[in-house]
Amino acid sequence: MPSGKTQLAVGEFQFAVVILGAGRSTRIGRPKLLLPWGRTTVLNHLTHQWADAGAKQIALVRAAEDEALDKERLRAEASTDSIINPAPERGMFSSIQCAAQWTAWNTTITHWVIALGDQPHLRSDTLKRLVETVQKEPRAVWQPARNGRPRHPVVLPKSAFERLGTFGASDLKEFLNSAPETRRTVEMNDEGLDLDIDTPEDYERAKQIAGLA
Repeated sequence: MPSGKTQLAVGEFQFAVVILGAGRSTRIGRPKLLLPWGRTTVLNHLTHQWADAGAKQIALVRAAEDEALDKERLRAEASTDSIINPAPERGMFSSIQCAAQWTAWNTTITHWVIALGDQPHLRSDTLKRLVETVQKEPRAVWQPARNGRPRHPVVLPKSAFERLGTFGASDLKEFLNSAPETRRTVEMNDEGLDLDIDTPEDYERAKQIAGLA
């Protein structure tokens, strides 16, 4: 975005979503994105949610050998691209950097959402409100907050996302702390923001929050 630009023209705002799915899910014992979620899977639910929120492009970051996850991606209701992380053992930030280095993003995208693959229990209105709020100050980095604590997903403007690919940080928190962009949060009353699915107990709790238990 040009320097000094504080607003986007009507129709100019377009966002993409990066769904992080290259982790091994060792604590839960099976791939999180393939877990049943209502009548579908976590992955299909997430892609549908983000498409409904207005995402212009969705991409899943996965390990090269995870063929089952790729098959589920192809079955997803919303069109979803695939980005391979050749070394997912390097951690979550390596997947984020793979997404930033990917060259097939639509050239019209102005913002990127970094979405965890284990938060299908977030309410759809939470995601939509976050996207709407970003447009009020589009040059900032945005996160939802609960009780004043920043949570995922993180929304990055193009200026920040483009730096990610070559930035020498160890994790996303370090990158955000060093970013020159203003950081903003929008307070949300969504208890799902406080939970990531890491264990079988988390999975059951997430289903309860979403009204699926």
